[in-house]
Amino acid sequence: MKILVGSENPVKIEAVREAFSEFFEEVEVLGFKVKSGVPPQPLGEETFRGAENRAKAVMEIDSERKLYADFFVGIEGGIVRIIGKWFAFGGICIMDRKGKTSFGTSPLFQIPDTIATVLVRGFELGHVMDRITGEKDSKRKGGAIGYFTKGIMERKDLYKSGIIAAFVPFLNQDLFY
Repeated sequence: MKILVGSENPVKIEAVREAFSEFFEEVEVLGFKVKSGVPPQPLGEETFRGAENRAKAVMEIDSERKLYADFFVGIEGGIVRIIGKWFAFGGICIMDRKGKTSFGTSPLFQIPDTIATVLVRGFELGHVMDRITGEKDSKRKGGAIGYFTKGIMERKDLYKSGIIAAFVPFLNQDLFY
Protein backbone atom coordinates (compact mmCIF):
# COMPACT_ATOMS: atom_id res chain seq x y z
CA MET A 1 0.00 0.00 0.00
CA LYS A 2 1.56 3.28 -1.10
CA ILE A 3 0.25 6.59 0.25
CA LEU A 4 1.38 10.06 -0.74
CA VAL A 5 1.02 12.93 1.73
CA GLY A 6 0.85 16.58 0.76
CA SER A 7 3.46 17.63 3.32
CA GLU A 8 7.05 16.97 4.29
CA ASN A 9 6.22 17.45 7.97
CA PRO A 10 7.38 14.27 9.75
CA VAL A 11 4.46 14.47 12.21
CA LYS A 12 1.90 14.31 9.39
CA ILE A 13 3.79 11.57 7.56
CA GLU A 14 4.04 9.41 10.67
CA ALA A 15 0.36 9.99 11.52
CA VAL A 16 -0.57 8.74 8.04
CA ARG A 17 1.74 5.72 8.41
CA GLU A 18 0.26 4.79 11.78
CA ALA A 19 -3.36 5.31 10.69
CA PHE A 20 -3.07 3.30 7.46
CA SER A 21 -1.16 0.57 9.30
CA GLU A 22 -4.34 -0.04 11.29
CA PHE A 23 -5.95 -1.25 8.05
CA PHE A 24 -3.12 -2.57 5.87
CA GLU A 25 -0.12 -4.86 6.46
CA GLU A 26 2.61 -3.11 4.47
CA VAL A 27 2.40 0.65 4.23
CA GLU A 28 4.79 2.97 2.39
CA VAL A 29 4.25 6.69 2.96
CA LEU A 30 5.96 9.43 0.96
CA GLY A 31 5.64 13.11 1.76
CA PHE A 32 5.89 15.95 -0.74
CA LYS A 33 6.00 19.69 -0.25
CA VAL A 34 2.92 21.16 -1.91
CA LYS A 35 0.91 24.34 -1.63
CA SER A 36 -2.38 24.33 0.24
CA GLY A 37 -3.90 27.21 -1.71
CA VAL A 38 -5.34 28.68 1.49
CA PRO A 39 -4.00 31.24 3.98
CA PRO A 40 -1.23 30.13 6.38
CA GLN A 41 -3.85 29.88 9.14
CA PRO A 42 -7.07 28.60 7.59
CA LEU A 43 -10.41 29.41 9.18
CA GLY A 44 -13.38 27.04 9.10
CA GLU A 45 -14.04 25.49 5.69
CA GLU A 46 -10.77 26.86 4.32
CA THR A 47 -9.16 24.08 6.35
CA PHE A 48 -10.90 21.39 4.30
CA ARG A 49 -10.17 23.19 1.02
CA GLY A 50 -6.49 23.27 1.99
CA ALA A 51 -6.51 19.55 2.82
CA GLU A 52 -8.24 18.74 -0.47
CA ASN A 53 -5.82 20.92 -2.44
CA ARG A 54 -2.91 19.07 -0.84
CA ALA A 55 -4.40 15.66 -1.69
CA LYS A 56 -5.01 16.75 -5.29
CA ALA A 57 -1.46 18.12 -5.56
CA VAL A 58 0.12 14.80 -4.55
CA MET A 59 -2.24 12.98 -6.88
CA GLU A 60 -0.81 15.12 -9.70
CA ILE A 61 2.73 14.33 -8.55
CA ASP A 62 1.82 10.65 -8.62
CA SER A 63 0.57 10.95 -12.19
CA GLU A 64 3.62 12.92 -13.38
CA ARG A 65 6.19 10.66 -11.70
CA LYS A 66 4.31 7.40 -12.18
CA LEU A 67 4.59 6.43 -8.51
CA TYR A 68 1.41 4.30 -8.60
CA ALA A 69 0.18 5.28 -5.16
CA ASP A 70 -3.08 3.91 -3.79
CA PHE A 71 -4.14 6.89 -1.67
CA PHE A 72 -3.42 10.61 -1.47
CA VAL A 73 -3.73 12.47 1.82
CA GLY A 74 -3.97 16.16 2.62
CA ILE A 75 -3.84 17.39 6.21
CA GLU A 76 -4.45 21.02 7.10
CA GLY A 77 -4.47 22.55 10.57
CA GLY A 78 -7.20 25.11 11.05
CA ILE A 79 -9.34 26.94 13.56
CA VAL A 80 -13.09 27.36 13.82
CA ARG A 81 -15.45 29.33 16.04
CA ILE A 82 -18.30 27.25 17.46
CA ILE A 83 -20.58 27.99 20.43
CA GLY A 84 -18.77 31.27 20.93
CA LYS A 85 -15.40 29.54 21.47
CA TRP A 86 -12.35 29.02 19.26
CA PHE A 87 -11.14 25.52 18.49
CA ALA A 88 -8.11 24.17 16.64
CA PHE A 89 -8.35 20.97 14.60
CA GLY A 90 -6.91 19.07 11.69
CA GLY A 91 -8.95 18.80 8.50
CA ILE A 92 -8.19 15.65 6.53
CA CYS A 93 -8.86 14.75 2.90
CA ILE A 94 -8.19 11.29 1.49
CA MET A 95 -8.46 10.45 -2.21
CA ASP A 96 -7.95 7.15 -3.96
CA ARG A 97 -6.49 6.76 -7.45
CA LYS A 98 -10.01 6.67 -8.93
CA GLY A 99 -10.73 10.11 -7.47
CA LYS A 100 -13.06 8.98 -4.68
CA THR A 101 -12.74 11.56 -1.93
CA SER A 102 -13.48 11.55 1.78
CA PHE A 103 -13.05 14.02 4.61
CA GLY A 104 -12.60 13.83 8.35
CA THR A 105 -11.40 15.85 11.29
CA SER A 106 -9.21 15.33 14.25
CA PRO A 107 -10.69 16.05 17.65
CA LEU A 108 -11.23 19.75 18.20
CA PHE A 109 -9.55 21.39 21.15
CA GLN A 110 -10.30 24.79 22.58
CA ILE A 111 -7.69 27.52 22.25
CA PRO A 112 -7.56 30.75 24.25
CA ASP A 113 -9.23 33.83 22.74
CA THR A 114 -5.93 35.69 23.07
CA ILE A 115 -4.28 33.21 20.69
CA ALA A 116 -7.30 33.05 18.35
CA THR A 117 -7.24 36.84 17.98
CA VAL A 118 -3.67 36.66 16.69
CA LEU A 119 -4.50 33.74 14.37
CA VAL A 120 -7.49 35.52 12.81
CA ARG A 121 -5.10 38.34 11.87
CA GLY A 122 -3.18 35.83 9.72
CA PHE A 123 -0.54 34.35 11.97
CA GLU A 124 -0.05 30.57 11.94
CA LEU A 125 -0.71 28.60 15.13
CA GLY A 126 2.66 26.84 14.94
CA HIS A 127 4.54 30.14 14.91
CA VAL A 128 2.46 31.54 17.76
CA MET A 129 3.11 28.40 19.81
CA ASP A 130 6.85 28.69 19.11
CA ARG A 131 6.78 32.15 20.68
CA ILE A 132 4.78 30.97 23.68
CA THR A 133 6.87 27.85 24.33
CA GLY A 134 10.26 29.18 23.28
CA GLU A 135 10.64 26.11 21.02
CA LYS A 136 11.49 26.07 17.35
CA ASP A 137 9.28 24.17 14.88
CA SER A 138 6.82 22.95 17.52
CA LYS A 139 4.46 21.94 14.69
CA ARG A 140 7.02 19.28 13.73
CA LYS A 141 6.83 17.93 17.29
CA GLY A 142 4.00 17.85 19.82
CA GLY A 143 2.31 20.97 18.49
CA ALA A 144 -0.23 23.12 20.29
CA ILE A 145 -2.14 20.08 21.54
CA GLY A 146 1.07 18.75 23.10
CA TYR A 147 1.56 22.02 24.94
CA PHE A 148 -2.04 22.37 26.10
CA THR A 149 -2.36 18.72 27.25
CA LYS A 150 1.03 18.82 28.99
CA GLY A 151 2.30 16.15 26.60
CA ILE A 152 -0.56 13.68 27.11
CA MET A 153 -1.65 14.01 23.47
CA GLU A 154 0.65 15.05 20.65
CA ARG A 155 -0.04 16.44 17.20
CA LYS A 156 0.62 13.03 15.59
CA ASP A 157 -2.06 11.42 17.79
CA LEU A 158 -4.52 14.15 16.94
CA TYR A 159 -3.99 13.72 13.20
CA LYS A 160 -4.00 9.92 13.37
CA SER A 161 -7.53 9.91 14.75
CA GLY A 162 -8.63 12.35 12.04
CA ILE A 163 -7.12 10.20 9.30
CA ILE A 164 -8.91 7.12 10.62
CA ALA A 165 -12.18 9.10 10.72
CA ALA A 166 -11.60 10.31 7.15
CA PHE A 167 -11.11 6.71 6.02
CA VAL A 168 -14.67 5.72 7.05
CA PRO A 169 -16.16 6.06 3.52
CA PHE A 170 -13.46 3.79 2.10
CA LEU A 171 -14.26 1.18 4.73
CA ASN A 172 -17.96 1.42 3.85
CA GLN A 173 -17.94 1.98 0.11
CA ASP A 174 -21.35 0.34 -0.35
CA LEU A 175 -22.87 3.16 1.71
CA PHE A 176 -20.82 6.09 0.41
CA TYR A 177 -19.92 5.51 -3.24
